[in-house]
Amino acid sequence: MRISQDQLDTITEPTAAQAALSRRSIRQYDPTPIPQADLRELLRLAGRAPSAYNVQPWRFVVVQDETMKARLAEAAFGQQQVRRAPATIVVYSDMQNALARMPEAMHPGVPADKRDEGVASFRGRFSTQTDEEREGWGNAQSNIALGYLLLLAESLGYATSPMLGFDPEKVKALLGLPEHARIPALVSIGYAAEEGFAPHRLAPETLVEFR
Repeated sequence: MRISQDQLDTITEPTAAQAALSRRSIRQYDPTPIPQADLRELLRLAGRAPSAYNVQPWRFVVVQDETMKARLAEAAFGQQQVRRAPATIVVYSDMQNALARMPEAMHPGVPADKRDEGVASFRGRFSTQTDEEREGWGNAQSNIALGYLLLLAESLGYATSPMLGFDPEKVKALLGLPEHARIPALVSIGYAAEEGFAPHRLAPETLVEFR
């Protein structure tokens, strides 16, 4: 069922549909800091994103220090929303760490005598892959968490701007991230100081088929 704008306007609690329809990429921000509790809750909820094998390869670095934001902006080819926003979240994927921590990710409902077998089976799934293949897989999974992050931020009243334009090696060096890590995106976040551009999307019928 398609929800009309009039119907959305009558809903008092934020919904995923509202967030998807209202979200815009914002590049001008009010300097008011984001409460740490809000950032922690946002990332806790983003971490609820699904992943194959429940591997959860995504990791987050929240950059708030002004000096570090300036250096991060340089690594992002001068994109000023990195400096203007009170925080920029670096979303990265680390499959080496995820594989090492797999016992923690396994559901507690798995019987104790099956846990070691499950961990070995999971690690065996990736044993024949190269580091590049493993990290590419983890990067794709982490994009699911990125989508969750953007919609959740909007639903909590925060504007965002996802950025793909940056030098990943410079970002990793700046933040001390592992060399093998992949970075799906940088996300500036804060209180919007502009409306942003009105969204324009292709018509659904040009993108969807039912068979």
